[in-house]
Amino acid sequence: MSNFISDLPKVELHLHIEGTLEPELVFALAKRNGITLNYLDESALQAAYQFDDLQSFLNVYYSGMQVLLTEQDFFDLTWAYLVRSHADKVRHVEIFFDPQAHLERGVPMAAVVEGIVRALEQARQQWGLTSRLIMSFLRHLSEDSAFETLGLAEPFRHHLSGVGLDSAEKGNPPTKFARVYAAALEQGYRLVAHAGEEGPASYIRDALDILGVERIDHGVAAITDPPLMARLAQERIPLTVCPLSNLKLKVINHMSELPIPQFLAAGVCVTINSDDPAYFGGYMNANYQALQEGLNLSDENILELALNSVEACWLSPEEKAHLAADIRDHGHAYGVVLPS
Repeated sequence: MSNFISDLPKVELHLHIEGTLEPELVFALAKRNGITLNYLDESALQAAYQFDDLQSFLNVYYSGMQVLLTEQDFFDLTWAYLVRSHADKVRHVEIFFDPQAHLERGVPMAAVVEGIVRALEQARQQWGLTSRLIMSFLRHLSEDSAFETLGLAEPFRHHLSGVGLDSAEKGNPPTKFARVYAAALEQGYRLVAHAGEEGPASYIRDALDILGVERIDHGVAAITDPPLMARLAQERIPLTVCPLSNLKLKVINHMSELPIPQFLAAGVCVTINSDDPAYFGGYMNANYQALQEGLNLSDENILELALNSVEACWLSPEEKAHLAADIRDHGHAYGVVLPS
């Protein structure tokens, strides 16, 4: 891995904390909580991480969550991710969690949120690693279920920066959640949504126009819609693209097919993220490296992607300016300079 990538300060904007559940931790938590798994050992579980599409991944993903029961479990899960992120020079993270997947198993909202937040606060104190927490609605469930979850989150509102929309995209268009997004906006949440991963480009437009989101998670289908591309560029609407995820879930067949160069050339605020790294083969450095190798990206491209992530994040303007300066200084150290 090149030193330029490994030492580059980074921001991660598309990370599902449940998707960082490594096989070693699955077995450790299962033992602690007295849960019998369907796999003999960690290698057998790892072997199950071969997916045909998004749904085949989700089946394994939701099954793995059964070991997450207590606040300490969610702390351990989040802390393990933060340790890896810190090693990858990640300076700011915006993390998704899926409360419905835990509530339906009888796990209280307090255990989930407080465990995650405790780890995030420890990372801030120990390393200065800043964060935001985003509550995602599961799109394969009903809007009524999303409304119920929004209500249950009210006591923890001070910990939550935004709401998102994930899970199976096919057959679950953004329009399904129009009213709950309007309610979340009234409560002061910032809005994002997964769109244009397996779904069509029209889902991206609906997420913008019907849900009112400010950031699109994935969004690779935008490349098929030139007017939408022009809008994304003009309005600087960020896309949080996840290269290894797209490859593992067969959104693309080869990394060379990912339209990152086209997005950059068009002026789209595209960013790089790891999505569910325990399942897809790599955290932030691995995603940047796979992207550079698969697309022959220049160091200038890599630096621009890192700066886009700062632009797209929810830090204050002062914090953004400081982090962007650090990224540019890193570029200068390697002789890589972009226009201001």
